[in-house]
Amino acid sequence: MAPAAFRFSGHESFACRYAWLPKAYRAISRNPSIFFDEEEAMVEMGIGKNMVRSLRFWIDAMDVARADANKTHVLTDFAHQVLGPDGFDPFLEDERTLWLLHWHISSKNPGLFAWRYMLGEWPYPEFTRSEALDAFKRQSAKLGFKHSEVTLSQHLDVFIHTYYAARKGKVAIEDSLDGPLVGLGLLVLSGEKRGPSGRWENVFSFRREPKPDITPQLFEYCVMDFWNRHAPQDRTLSLRVLATMPSSPGQVFKLTEDDVRQRLEDTAVSNANAAFRYQPSAVQAMISRQGAAPTLATIYNESPKHV
Repeated sequence: MAPAAFRFSGHESFACRYAWLPKAYRAISRNPSIFFDEEEAMVEMGIGKNMVRSLRFWIDAMDVARADANKTHVLTDFAHQVLGPDGFDPFLEDERTLWLLHWHISSKNPGLFAWRYMLGEWPYPEFTRSEALDAFKRQSAKLGFKHSEVTLSQHLDVFIHTYYAARKGKVAIEDSLDGPLVGLGLLVLSGEKRGPSGRWENVFSFRREPKPDITPQLFEYCVMDFWNRHAPQDRTLSLRVLATMPSSPGQVFKLTEDDVRQRLEDTAVSNANAAFRYQPSAVQAMISRQGAAPTLATIYNESPKHV
């Protein structure tokens, strides 16, 4: 990881909650400056001041809205197309939306430190909280940051709670403390082991098996988004980069290299108008540009997937 403006805070120790993004979209549509008036936002959103600040963080991280110099938020095209009144998924009922939100958080560079490190740099298939926190301390110091253990600990907890349900039992989505990305099942509890203090700790693993809910058009969309940000001038891109580079589709979605290869091959066979052409090779398989990238409309026109 090269030194960069990674974000370690701003979420106020809250993971994004299920109802927040649709509410934020509607609130900004009515009043683009609402999140710069915390008292008004508290009344409008029905949440506390720290949660207002947290939501302001998440609408940026999830590419729902961007702040401008006039202390207003401008809703993104993604937000209008997906969360708008005639949008593809205004209430986050479609699993493809959740994968897209996960992609937005995880693929930015620089972006959120925990997402970049745990999804792109963590070298093991599983981790405990103490193991990850020790790694955060070492890595942040190596990058020249001087964050307190409290800041790093809260940042790690937000990452974990974004993908792992802290509590069980059925509650209304509106009242749930769990966030929308818990439903992706990306992070699973795989056991327990003793930590350095002698206490038992949860062992978390990334779910790496094939994920059919990441549909072909969604995968192709993310491949091209990654390509256009990582190497916009390059006409070709290697399978290895797509599967293993930090912020790549393979790492963000926790797909094996074989799964990424199979997806590229399937796209080449099934879609003559795909944005890329796959060139298999025993040495270094490649894709080359050949057409326009899928749009959000083409993603949502595939067979629907609901949470």
